[in-house]
Amino acid sequence: MKDTIKLKDFLDFTYLSNLSFAPDEEHGVFVGSKCVEKDNSYQMKLYLTDGDTVRQLTSHGKEQLYLWDDNETVLFANMRDEEDRKAVENGEERTCFYRISIHGGEAVKAFTIPLQVTSIKKAADGEYVFCADYHLEYSRMYQMNADEKEKILQEKKDMQDYEVLDELPFYGNGMGYTNKKRNSLFLYCEHDEDIVRISEETCNVYDVELSDNHEIVYYTGESYACKPINKEGVYAYYRNTGEHREILPAGQWSIGKILPWKDNIMMLASEQKRYGLNENGMFYQLNPKSGAVELFASYEDAVGSSVGSDCRYGGGKSICLYKDTVYFITTLFNRSSVYALHSDGSITPVYDREGSVDVIALAKDRLYFAGMQDMRLQELYSYDMHGKSCRQLTGFNEEFYAEKDIRPCVSCNFTQDGMELYGWVLEPKGYDPKKSYPAILDIHGGPKTVYGEVYYHEMQVWANQGYFVFFMNPRGGDGRGNSFADIRGKYGTIDYEDLMKFTDEVLKKYPAIDTARVGVTGGSYGGFMTNWIIGHTDRFKAAASQRSISNWISFAHTSDIGEMFGADQQGADTWKNVDKLWWHSPLKYVNQCTTPTLFIHSDEDFRCPYSEGMQMYSALCEHGVATRLCMFKGENHELSRSGKPRHRVKRLKEITTWMDTYLKD
Repeated sequence: MKDTIKLKDFLDFTYLSNLSFAPDEEHGVFVGSKCVEKDNSYQMKLYLTDGDTVRQLTSHGKEQLYLWDDNETVLFANMRDEEDRKAVENGEERTCFYRISIHGGEAVKAFTIPLQVTSIKKAADGEYVFCADYHLEYSRMYQMNADEKEKILQEKKDMQDYEVLDELPFYGNGMGYTNKKRNSLFLYCEHDEDIVRISEETCNVYDVELSDNHEIVYYTGESYACKPINKEGVYAYYRNTGEHREILPAGQWSIGKILPWKDNIMMLASEQKRYGLNENGMFYQLNPKSGAVELFASYEDAVGSSVGSDCRYGGGKSICLYKDTVYFITTLFNRSSVYALHSDGSITPVYDREGSVDVIALAKDRLYFAGMQDMRLQELYSYDMHGKSCRQLTGFNEEFYAEKDIRPCVSCNFTQDGMELYGWVLEPKGYDPKKSYPAILDIHGGPKTVYGEVYYHEMQVWANQGYFVFFMNPRGGDGRGNSFADIRGKYGTIDYEDLMKFTDEVLKKYPAIDTARVGVTGGSYGGFMTNWIIGHTDRFKAAASQRSISNWISFAHTSDIGEMFGADQQGADTWKNVDKLWWHSPLKYVNQCTTPTLFIHSDEDFRCPYSEGMQMYSALCEHGVATRLCMFKGENHELSRSGKPRHRVKRLKEITTWMDTYLKD
């Protein structure tokens, strides 16, 4: 018999991200990350692959931002020197880069950029295009002499204990206060340490790509003085001449990605006219000379992986151009797969199976990806696109898979309003149909996230501790086109009906579940639904609401996306049809609640602010319902996925203990 999965097991997992190959395609590099409980942090190292074997390249433990400098050299950011660390602690901005050979040896310091670099690309030997987190008042220190810099540093120190807000949004989840901050684009010359600004100072830059010959820097962005409209323009900067040109003005398109392709620019974009802010982008062709935009390929599904899991850390490419073909991750039903967009506009599958593809890169006509396959944790895979064979290259988490009792996903599909909906059940460890068991309904976030047949740690922990765990994809999620995902103005109606019907189906399928011992939990949109459920039914005997929305009126003016998202998703704002906002607010129905409810929130969650959980908690207290609120300091909306390791442990302990208290005999 395999071992029981423990709550803390995730501390030993390795998470893979940021995969890319050298220009000659002979070697690839990726980031491997692990929790360090002792330091309450994450360790990130670079790993090298030749397409067959994998070995560790760096060892310091803070290597995350990197690029290929040439076929045999990797350039990465790190802060190794004491002098550099002290300067940053004093308020200076700098990012130090080191070079390391893929053949071994020590990393050697290459150069220092006096800004906070967020991304970097090589334009030519000794020339790099980079983005930096730029403060409009303080980041200009790189242009100043010593006396001027000292004055700015003092001003910056004087501002440490308060914030001045004169923009909207003024903060961003995982970014802190963003007032007067922009993601700015620059060109750096290593030879003379020269920095040239490319983007306007007030422009927020989103995506950056180089032309085939690296002479043109294309980027998307939007300039604003107070409030962005989040519809980017496309711009070109010519390195050799310094010319800057607007190709497509801002204000019309929400652009997810640009890729220079032949004589045009492929643009994944949406006008958001059909389905609002959550509308999936389609593939458009942008003429860089005329600025004309034409639909190139219609595609209704999401580009990128929407398959949820609490076992990822870091990002990477979900779309890239390789040999005249655009390869992209797409979410289809309950899985994320890889498809190809060809030069004739056709779209065909490349790799399509259950599980999740999280990050992709291509080399030597092979698809390389980090993903979660066969209920395994993330590993690196190589897929032969001609031979149609897939090979697992790493075994970071193989010991866990071999030794632990990972509960399989049992399908539990059903029909609602003439539509087949998909759900799953994890049966408890040692399941005996003759015994009685508690159960937990777990609701995904988004609402455009989807569940699939991938490893989800919290669910596996509960199943290993004697719970049935069941989960589904109600209407509102990705994977089935724009129409299926569109629940604007319907929150708490058809999605609630789907979840309740699913609960009925699971209870019918498994008579061993004790109907008096069923709980419910979810985070973000799942937290909203948990709040909504406890105000509309008493069938659940315990609830854990995480990073939730409770009041669409307050959310509109406190969330980093509230002003746009609430009005778009509910079709109302606080001046037009405020009654509709209140009708869709779980707080309205607290007087009907009887379910003991735990609230999990973070004080730096700027997506679903702490006040949302606090309102529900205080209202339940007022109505005499058993409740508890756990607030995690210094965490944001991503607590369950990338929060500090010890906080992630405490969060899962709190939820598990709460469910045990009310659902176990």
